[in-house]
Amino acid sequence: MKKILTFLLPLLSLGCQPEQAIQRVYHSESLTIEQLTPHTFVHISQLVIPDYGTFPCNGMIFVNEGEALVFDTPIGDSISTELIRWLRDEMQLEIKGIVVNHFHDDCLSGIAAFHEAGIPSYANEQSIALAEHGEFELPQHGFTDSLVLRLKYKKVINRYFGAAHTIDNIVSYLPDEEVLFGGCMIKEIGAGEGNLNDADTKAWPVTVARIKDAYPDLKYVVPGHGESGSAELLDYTIRMFEK
Repeated sequence: MKKILTFLLPLLSLGCQPEQAIQRVYHSESLTIEQLTPHTFVHISQLVIPDYGTFPCNGMIFVNEGEALVFDTPIGDSISTELIRWLRDEMQLEIKGIVVNHFHDDCLSGIAAFHEAGIPSYANEQSIALAEHGEFELPQHGFTDSLVLRLKYKKVINRYFGAAHTIDNIVSYLPDEEVLFGGCMIKEIGAGEGNLNDADTKAWPVTVARIKDAYPDLKYVVPGHGESGSAELLDYTIRMFEK
């Protein structure tokens, strides 16, 4: 298995600006990790859907002062274990938790690996209820409107704004980085509507508009699939579902 590992510790210590080019810091046959800002990374794994193909799925990692939070699991327990090992062994980080964006497989199919590693999991109460009908372990800690988690002095705001891709989807916002993990609610530029099986397409643009109003100064937005970008991804998603 070929791996690329070029951990960008100098960028963290030098206080590099978030507008830097996105850089790959780890790559294997199953997992890719890209550095987005000095404190945020995107982890990418592949979801295989029979008769449809393979789709890259994004999650996010936030690191600060020797601690890390992960947003959405990679696809499956084995790839999640790979990510956990990289964070612990290579990055020397204590993983404080895993936050689940919504109840679909591309958000929580590796959650058992996190639980086995003693890492607590968090999700919207609606996500936990909906996940009861699936095949994976349930997130351990639920919330309703919002949940604030902290890595030392930096906070993460996990918040429910309304239905969109699913009725339970949340977003996670990093105020110090001005980064938003939007998950599958947010579309990359040029993307199509995607899976609408559990969507509320009427509420979708309204929900995203609320997010845009709440966080007007975003530098990066991470979608559930595809390339990260600016707040333009919010505008693109709103236009897609406005009727």
